[in-house]
Amino acid sequence: MEKKTVLITGASSGIGEGCARKFAMNGHRLVLNGRNVEKLNAVKAELEEKYGAEVWLLPFDVRDRAAARAALDSLPEEWKAIDVLVNNAGLVIGVDKEHEGSLNEWDVVIDTDVKALLAMTRLVVPGMVERGRGHVINMGSIAGDYAYPGGSVYCACKAAVKALSDGLRIDLVDTPVRVTNVKPGLVETNFSVVRFRGDKAAADNVYEGLRPLTGDDVAEVVYFAASLPEHIQIAEVLVMPTNQATGTIAYRKK
Repeated sequence: MEKKTVLITGASSGIGEGCARKFAMNGHRLVLNGRNVEKLNAVKAELEEKYGAEVWLLPFDVRDRAAARAALDSLPEEWKAIDVLVNNAGLVIGVDKEHEGSLNEWDVVIDTDVKALLAMTRLVVPGMVERGRGHVINMGSIAGDYAYPGGSVYCACKAAVKALSDGLRIDLVDTPVRVTNVKPGLVETNFSVVRFRGDKAAADNVYEGLRPLTGDDVAEVVYFAASLPEHIQIAEVLVMPTNQATGTIAYRKK
């Protein structure tokens, strides 16, 4: 794959960091977004030292549309042509029942997982269309296919990511721009710690008895989709640990 400029949101940890590492080791140029400047700097330092990667940091909260636009406008001219957009930033807070949850927390989840993805798409994709090349990779989830207890709002958000990915693919069908929805199952990252509001023991229990995916594992799938010849479009990938069958069925060793 020729050298490309890759913009990854939520790149300071987990799947986003894994994607940054995978693209860097294969010689691509990275624009990395995240809220945690310290972690972003650490990722940048690692990628530069290990792979000699070119890395540009854009620290902003993807929920802030004005900040997103300003950050993209601030890129040097030679960095503005984004070839691959990985809409990875996402989160869920809590495992509350739908009739008992926090509306304020749900606002954060919906604003991050759905509205920010839309905003980044709106800001970046017109340039791809104008240049006649590009690839949007949205981070969905198995949760978008299977609702489960205590996850209805998150499941709804990831179902929305599927619909938005499919809709964007339809809207871009007369262009060379590709759209991929990657839907991971159980992945062990800081994601679950946030879900359980910082309770690491509760987060660890989610993966007990099986080998979950890692951020690097999901990055392999993302990179595969991005590295295929441009006439091949991977529309959707559902990727799970071997011992997971659906969103709620998994085999766990006692």
